[in-house]
Amino acid sequence: MSVNFKCLYCDRYLSSRNAYSQHVKYCNELKELNISTEESNNDISDTVSSINEMSLDSDDFSQIEELQSIREENLPPVSEISYQYKSDSNYAGDVSLHSEEFENFDEILSESLQNYTEKSDTNMSNTLEEFEPKSLTLQDNIEESEVEIKEFPNEAYADLMTLVTKHNLNNKAGNSIIKFFNRHSDLSQSPLPKNIETGRKFMDKMNISQLSYSKHCILVHNNREYFINYRPIKNCIEILLSNSEILQHFIFKYENKKHQGEKSYAEQNSGNWWKYAEASILSSACILSLILYSDATTTDTLGKSSLHSIYISFGNIPTWRRNKEDAKQLLGYFPILFAKNEKEKTSPEFKKLVRETFHKSLKFLLDPLFENENGIDYKINNRIIWFFPKISTIIGDWPEACTYSLTYKSTSSNFPCHFCLVQKNDLIDTMQDQIILRNHKNMMEYFNNNTSHSVSLELVENYFWNIPNLNIYAATVPDRMHHLDLDLYHYQIEFTKGILGRSSIDKMNERIGAIPRYPGLKIFSKGLQSIARLTASEHRDLMKVMVFVVDGLLSNYLSEVYVKWNEMYILSRLEIFKESDLEKFQKAINEWADLFVILFRKKSDSKMKFPKFHSWIFHIVDTIREYRAINGYTTETYESLHKSYIRRKAIIKRRVTEELHKTPTALIYTSKLFEFKLLEASIFFEQQKKNPDLTENMIKGFAKFLECLDLFFDINIAIAMDDAELFEYQSDNGTCYAQTLLITEVILPNKSPFHLALVQWYDFKSKKTPFVYSCPLLKLVEIYNFIEIEAIEEIVHIVPRFDTKDEYFVNKFIF
Repeated sequence: MSVNFKCLYCDRYLSSRNAYSQHVKYCNELKELNISTEESNNDISDTVSSINEMSLDSDDFSQIEELQSIREENLPPVSEISYQYKSDSNYAGDVSLHSEEFENFDEILSESLQNYTEKSDTNMSNTLEEFEPKSLTLQDNIEESEVEIKEFPNEAYADLMTLVTKHNLNNKAGNSIIKFFNRHSDLSQSPLPKNIETGRKFMDKMNISQLSYSKHCILVHNNREYFINYRPIKNCIEILLSNSEILQHFIFKYENKKHQGEKSYAEQNSGNWWKYAEASILSSACILSLILYSDATTTDTLGKSSLHSIYISFGNIPTWRRNKEDAKQLLGYFPILFAKNEKEKTSPEFKKLVRETFHKSLKFLLDPLFENENGIDYKINNRIIWFFPKISTIIGDWPEACTYSLTYKSTSSNFPCHFCLVQKNDLIDTMQDQIILRNHKNMMEYFNNNTSHSVSLELVENYFWNIPNLNIYAATVPDRMHHLDLDLYHYQIEFTKGILGRSSIDKMNERIGAIPRYPGLKIFSKGLQSIARLTASEHRDLMKVMVFVVDGLLSNYLSEVYVKWNEMYILSRLEIFKESDLEKFQKAINEWADLFVILFRKKSDSKMKFPKFHSWIFHIVDTIREYRAINGYTTETYESLHKSYIRRKAIIKRRVTEELHKTPTALIYTSKLFEFKLLEASIFFEQQKKNPDLTENMIKGFAKFLECLDLFFDINIAIAMDDAELFEYQSDNGTCYAQTLLITEVILPNKSPFHLALVQWYDFKSKKTPFVYSCPLLKLVEIYNFIEIEAIEEIVHIVPRFDTKDEYFVNKFIF
């Protein structure tokens, strides 16, 4: 089907009036140039006609004009399509999005391949300028070609896009690389794309059979078809099993079961769910544990398109392996319905249709796995292995959990928790033994009796009620990134600001900006300018330093709540939990929660009655008992995975023939600041006193250099002498702390070089209370030594105690 507007001069079809008007104007100008030869005219026509060529079916373009009018009527402003932190009186998962507000996937898919329509409408003149004959290169012709593309046009092009994809560079950074290369290379024709956007489009056109998608119409509503864009789930499983590392773990577990027996195999997987699932199948078969992930807020790294994606991974492999990108497969995208107007969008009928469509889509996608009650065979290393596929967990933020469990999304509903039947007013004022858990049996009874509303349950049949070995209300597990990093910790900081005065908030921001640098730790040099924009990683960086930031700003309770948070959070990161670990973890949760309520309850409009707080206190430990460590269900690596990104990652991976492993390297100095002979050291140090570029540590180091060097060689000569006898020092479990003043290489005749660090030692500030906030509290002492660099165990983060003199914390919260 053709698009709407046909050019009068070149028979080109345009997708919008704006693009059409500018294109016609341009074509008219070309015609008036009186280009001399027919061949030139044909070249220009071909060039211009290639502008709007894309690799999708032409059917996908038929609704672009309709999409533009719908956008104007229905799309929320940009601020509503991003994470929003509202006051908890209207708490709705805090980072949720309403699925009915997003676009249909047909149009989204068109735009996810670099938003051509937007480019035409907003920057058509620049686009046309790029396609003028005088600026065309060989790569321009390749990129706009409709010929099937299987490889990059050249190695330089491939290397550039590998670099951009591997390091997830944005367009601006990539374009700077192109500009730098073109400026300094002596080439008449650049081997690189015009810009990174063009390179990404080129990669999107590359033919990779395993990433091809099918379409299935799942609904017709308001005379509009809605499609699932998907890959068959069995194909996705085969792709995962073709990964040699994943395959290795499957074989290992299968062999363990064969040789060690059923009991040890179940224990190895530890969670109760595994034990029940293993007991439900024959001993000669294996469990294929499937983990689903869904997110309506996943965005394309190239643009702002919002997609509702579904991913799959395996529970059969270790957590560390599962959390790698290649251990996940994108199944496809579910349709997101459009209402014809505001009245329909807020109607119960439309809300029900949205829920029904989602579960109907799940049924279409997952049913092929369960159509055979006798399991499914997969060929691995020329051997047929009998699997029973079982859905173990579903990962997502709170709104997604409600979508799967079909409980009310609103946190103001009477029973807002998808785990249990605790009323809203009792969310934090209940007892563990009073909680009634939701399950398929009791929820189906409410549904069949037409009383679903009385327990905040949608009047829609849940697809998962028919799936064996699954309790959908428990299997929608809390995601730590959204649950803790972006939510509860965010509230803790906001509430902290709420109980501090203006001057204390200013001091808090000054302290945040003054935190010493440390490898991998982001420093907020201007304080917390806009906490609503912080990423999960940035929230975690704050966790590592806020204990020291709030020290002395208010009461001891304020510092202690941050200490308790960190202790709880570090425990949540354990890979394996014994029962004693779970008891310790629950105790840590309760201690943090009690302090949190005492400090901040008056600042909470809902008096702390929000579901994520409740579920963390009352359900997370049981969830771990059932489904293993919380590290096993984190969304972090899913967040960056979307169709275009996965596609490009797969293209880049094909270019890598072997993996490079890190090997130990010799000690190499990055630069040499000074060089002098030992016999002339005194003269050199005297001369350097006038050097304005010396740091305070350098000055101190030069003053102690010769004295400490003599001592170092004396100590190394007296081999029987114990270093600990040099001076009395209270250690932290055998670890001593020092500040490095200088790093030097000492070269003596007929000896190997000495790689030494001149250090000034710390000691504990008080022998009576050596630890504050579970961190060593130190002071600098006037003791200096050279030590061999190899003796340094690790670099630590030393944080000066604010508003005090000569007091330093060793940051024990670097995780």
